[in-house]
This record gives sequence, structure tokens and C-alpha cells, in this order.
Amino acid sequence: MSRISDTRIRTREAAARLVTSGRLAHELTVDLIYAEIRQGSRTTINDELKLWKDEQARNDALAAVLPPAVAKAMLSVWALAVGHGEQVFAQRGDELEAEAAAAITRAGALETAHAELQAEVRTVRAQLDDQQARLATALTEQAQAHAGRDAALVQAEAAVAERDAIRARSEQALRDLQSAHALELEALRTTQAGHEAALRVEVDQATARLEGVQKRVMLQTEVARDAQRRAEAALSEIRKRNEQLVGDVERISADAAEQRRLAERYEKLHDRVTQEARDLRCERDGLAQQVALLQGQLTACEKSPSARRTKVSRPQT
Repeated sequence: MSRISDTRIRTREAAARLVTSGRLAHELTVDLIYAEIRQGSRTTINDELKLWKDEQARNDALAAVLPPAVAKAMLSVWALAVGHGEQVFAQRGDELEAEAAAAITRAGALETAHAELQAEVRTVRAQLDDQQARLATALTEQAQAHAGRDAALVQAEAAVAERDAIRARSEQALRDLQSAHALELEALRTTQAGHEAALRVEVDQATARLEGVQKRVMLQTEVARDAQRRAEAALSEIRKRNEQLVGDVERISADAAEQRRLAERYEKLHDRVTQEARDLRCERDGLAQQVALLQGQLTACEKSPSARRTKVSRPQT
């Protein structure tokens, strides 16, 4: 792909045609060339026309000091060398542009992969947060179970204390009744024999009351024992639930550890891809600088009079 603009090429072609038609090279003007090609800026046409006139002057001077055959052969060889140099320079510029485009494409692909990895990392982090929330919920349930177990223990201890109190009251009542009965018996023994029948009746009544009290004491004792058995059953159930919750907490902790390990692996992969993308950006920037440098050198060569001497000029006929 040629780096010489179409306006400059057509300027040279128009100048050659005008000279061929009979005009002298030094008589050519920008207006005459513009009238021929009808394109480009007058500044570009003027610059190229000056370069063309200088080349024509050098060619005329070379033809004047050398034999025509030698001058023609030298001009032909020089034209071939210049054309080959332009082709090689243009080919190398195209290769550098292709390499820069490939590097940009690779950088874009890596940026896309980087974005996908970031999305996966966010997903893993969300899963880890969910696992941590579940772990916190399990710990809360475990704390509640511990609190329920403690409450059941308190209730069981209260039932046992109530049973002991009832037993103590019953025993005290029994002792009181026995003491009262003994007093009554002692009083009956000291009374007259005539009151023996009445005392026996009273003893029978006292015995009946004592049996009733004993029955009530036994009933209250059985109630206390039932309460104790219920408390022990509740405590056993709470212990089983606690063991199950401990197993759940251990499994959730293992899952959370695995999720953290995956998150760390994805973060390392993310760092490596980020570094590769950074390296490719540096490589792309370096290639872009090389392309810009070559384009600047080409522009300098096109604008330099010494470089223009390497351009091929059409022989004057």
C-alpha cells in the first residue's frame, strides 16, 4: 500500500503531460496543474510541483554531463531501486499495522476474559456471603437451642425442688400428725376409762386423715416424678438437636472453607490475567509507538528534499 498521496502522483503525471505537450518545466504553475487534475489542495500541488521541477533540473544537469545512454541507464536503475525501497517500506509498515491490530484484538479478548473472571469472583463471593449467613443462622439456632436446654434444665431443677419441698412438707405434716396423735394418745391414756370409746373413735378419725394425707403426698410425689421424667426427656431431645446442629455447623464451616479456597484461586487467576492484559497493553503501546515513529519518519522523508531525490520521475520526451 503506497504512502504517497494520489494528489502528489497526479501532480507529477499532469506536469509530465504538460511538458510532453510542449510547455517548458519552469513555466508550469499551480493553476495549470489544478486545472488538469481538479483535486487536492493548492499547497500540496505547489510542494510537489517544486520537488518535481528540482528533479527535472537535476535530471537535465545529469543528462548534460553524461552520455545519453549512461544517463538513461542510471536513471532506470535508480527508479527501480527507489520503487523497490518504497515497496519494502510499505510492506513493513503494513506488517507493523497488522501486528498492532492483532495485539489490540488480543488485549480486547483478555479484557473480556478479565470481566468474565471478575463476574465469577463476584458470584463466588456472593456464595461465600450466603454460606456465612447460613453459618450465622445455624449459630443463632444453636444458641437458641442452648437457651432452650438451659430453660429446660431450670424447669427440671424447679420441678425437683418443688418435689423435694412437697416431700419435706409431707414428712413434716406426717411428723406433726404423729406428734399430735401421740399427744392425743397420751391425753387419752390419762383420761378416764369411760372416755376410751370416744378416744378410739377419734383415733380412727385421725388415722383416716393420716391415710388421706399420705395418699395426697404419694400423688404429689408421682406428679413430681412425671415432671422430672418429662424434663429429662426434653433434655435428651435438646441434646440430640444440639449434636445435630453441631454437625450442621461443622459441614457449613467445611463448605465455607472450600468456598474461600475457590475464591482465593479465582483471585490468583484474576491477578495473573490482569498482569497479562497489562503486558499486552504495554506491547500494544510499544507497537503503536513504533508505527507512529515509522509514520513520522516516512512523513519526514516525504517532506525532505534529499528524500524526494529518491522518487522516480518520468523521463522527459
